[in-house]
Amino acid sequence: MLIRFQRLLLALVLILPCTSTAQQGLLISNSTADVIKLAPVLSIANFPQNADINLVKSASASSWKPFASEQVRGITKTSYWVKFNITQTSSLSRQLILSLTNPHIDTIDLYHFTDGQQVEHLLLGDHYPFADRPILSTNFIYSFSSKQLDKHQFYIKIESTGATNLPLSVWSSDAYYQNAEQESALYGFQLGVLTAIGLFSLFIAITSHSFSYTYYAGYVLSITLFVASLHGLAYRFIWPQWPQLQDYSLPALLSLSMMFAFLFSEKVMQFKYHNQAMLRLCRLSAAASALLLLLCLFFDYTTALTINIYAVMLASIMLMYMSTAQAIKGYKLAKLFALGWVSMMFGALLSGALYLNVLDWNMSANMPFILGLTVEVILMAALLAIRYNDERLAKLKIQQEAFEQVQQAKEHKEKALRIEARSSEQLSQKVQERTLELEIALRELNEANQKLTEQTKVDSLTGVKNRASFDKRIIAEGRISRRQQTPMSVLMLDLDHFKAINDSYGHLAGDQALREVAEILKQNLKRPTDLVSRFGGEEFAIILPNTDQVGALQVAESIRKAISKSPITWGEQSFPLTVSIGVNSEIINSEEHTTLLLEQADKALYQAKSEGRNRSNLYSPL
Repeated sequence: MLIRFQRLLLALVLILPCTSTAQQGLLISNSTADVIKLAPVLSIANFPQNADINLVKSASASSWKPFASEQVRGITKTSYWVKFNITQTSSLSRQLILSLTNPHIDTIDLYHFTDGQQVEHLLLGDHYPFADRPILSTNFIYSFSSKQLDKHQFYIKIESTGATNLPLSVWSSDAYYQNAEQESALYGFQLGVLTAIGLFSLFIAITSHSFSYTYYAGYVLSITLFVASLHGLAYRFIWPQWPQLQDYSLPALLSLSMMFAFLFSEKVMQFKYHNQAMLRLCRLSAAASALLLLLCLFFDYTTALTINIYAVMLASIMLMYMSTAQAIKGYKLAKLFALGWVSMMFGALLSGALYLNVLDWNMSANMPFILGLTVEVILMAALLAIRYNDERLAKLKIQQEAFEQVQQAKEHKEKALRIEARSSEQLSQKVQERTLELEIALRELNEANQKLTEQTKVDSLTGVKNRASFDKRIIAEGRISRRQQTPMSVLMLDLDHFKAINDSYGHLAGDQALREVAEILKQNLKRPTDLVSRFGGEEFAIILPNTDQVGALQVAESIRKAISKSPITWGEQSFPLTVSIGVNSEIINSEEHTTLLLEQADKALYQAKSEGRNRSNLYSPL
């Protein structure tokens, strides 16, 4: 009784209205939001480099200061400890996720205590192989469970160079993974657009031998790789086993992209013909960027990244100035070029100011740069397209003029009859070519229509025929049965306890079960005239033409046994699966009889369900 009273008293103390502070920590109640930023409840301290967790944990309260974001903003080499507390007053157990959304921190030493007892110690950071992370994610995340009256204490040591901001948050498990899915879709779309533009430009450069497209492809692809590195995606998918590349990727890719940007600008703005001073400036800047790329291999990460940020800001201003000067002189493409670099310049300046701690805005430091870059890449692609079209039209005009001159010379030298014969031959050849092209187009259109028609007959999840195909087929087979006086059988199958599978393992596991059952059904139907279809939800329907009751029951039992012997594997888990089958077989004597046959098979299915499931039941009138 005394223990119960103490727990009740503790619960009352915990749920008293109060605000979260760094000393008190975070209180999690039934009404707590799905995501909470931890900055207001963080405490920060500096300890000797060799300080262990026991020293940190026993440090006096005066050693810890309330956390402020400006303490860790900017690009620098730093080492510090943070701590925070989480206390759960909610009666519902929760699965929580601690998220640190800065993928470029070198090392993270995380200690988790529950009610004073250490439950976890993790080493994270991009100085460790990606596969060593407990949860494979571009961000650093840690999942833990919490129940009522649990008191969690976290101590985290951060050591890093470069941008050392600390965006710590606590999420509910469902909310985090939903947000992660949305971010993945956004990053995938952004990188997909950039990659598509880069590869398209590269292919045009290969086929046309154009330096403009070559430099632009190099610029877009290096920027794409830079964005992927910025989001942590390059480390996850391209070099997960080489963490040492993390200290060179961002500065090196920035230098490489600047080099290609200056070379591309020189070609697309045609400085060789319009402005020799700017031509020399572009080539000198490209050479400086290449030199900076080599020097990045010898500088420490903080110095290299800081120099490159200043260089990108300066390069954006220079290119915007060059394009604006050309636009004032009336150069056709300079206006679009200037607009692209204006967006890039503002994005680079804002992001650089945020990284260098000049501005204190509540936003991600890379967001202005990413937005400006996206606009600039799209505008540059449009500029190249316009230039390519202009060049193509100019070449066509020259070719047309040359052709006309040749034709005029021939008209003076050749006789009218020869000219007429040649023209007739050319016309006939063109007609044949057009006819062949039309036939090919019609054939391709017919093949596409056939593929589209076939797709509308198949259930997209299971790969078997869908309900519409089943409805058409059963009418046709019913007519054959009535005309030939042969029996037709229908099997109705339903997965037993399917809702429990979805509730226990999730809807994706249920989808996998449906796919595997559909595959077993196809394997057990030997005749090409037999048809299996997904009837709806977890139900399947089978048509067995020219099959009597005995044959239909044999097929049904064969299917039922095959399914019951094939447990479904989902991840590291497996679960058994059974089906109930209703069977009906008759000779069709009318159009309405087909519908009745299906209804009776469905009744037989529900009889099998009511009699215990995992059985085949032949329809019999009650």
